[in-house]
Amino acid sequence: MLDHIIPSQTRIKILELFFHNPENSYYLRKVVREVEKEVNAVKRELDILEREKVLFKEKRLNKVFYTLNKNYVFYEEFLRIFAKTGTFAKMIYDKLPKLGKVKFISMALKFAKKQQLNEDEVYLFLVGSVVVPEVTSIVSDVEKEFGSEINYTVMTEDEFDFRKKNNDPFVWRFLKQPKIMLMGLEEDLLK
Repeated sequence: MLDHIIPSQTRIKILELFFHNPENSYYLRKVVREVEKEVNAVKRELDILEREKVLFKEKRLNKVFYTLNKNYVFYEEFLRIFAKTGTFAKMIYDKLPKLGKVKFISMALKFAKKQQLNEDEVYLFLVGSVVVPEVTSIVSDVEKEFGSEINYTVMTEDEFDFRKKNNDPFVWRFLKQPKIMLMGLEEDLLK
């Protein structure tokens, strides 16, 4: 999906590793194992990413660890891009024909950051004539990898429009937070 924009397959794999796991640090051999690429290619790409300030490099004992730089100027943009290459998004895209007639699929940025939600928040918001058992199946598969419950909500277009027009706090709380659009445009969602 990104190989026409980012020419290095190794760099794509490394970026996916770090942006799918933004809290983790990795040493060279661990990155090599995770991305399944040759050590010299991985080292070269890590050096490029560290030089461009996407990653921090830190020596601990006899190993050099790399960590995502959350102050990198394009951190959130990359987080949004790579959220669309993660397991959750891939499963949604793969099963899209089975999900029904979906107008919007939006993921909270908190999901990509792996942040816990408040009780009244959701990670995933779907609008349309959605086949709920298909969504439930995807969510239950991803919950095992994610490590906690994934709250989501499904609404028909009529219910969504009605609740939005009537300033429903639940709907507007989701709409006002940073999100990643997996289907549909954010400007249309907010209209």
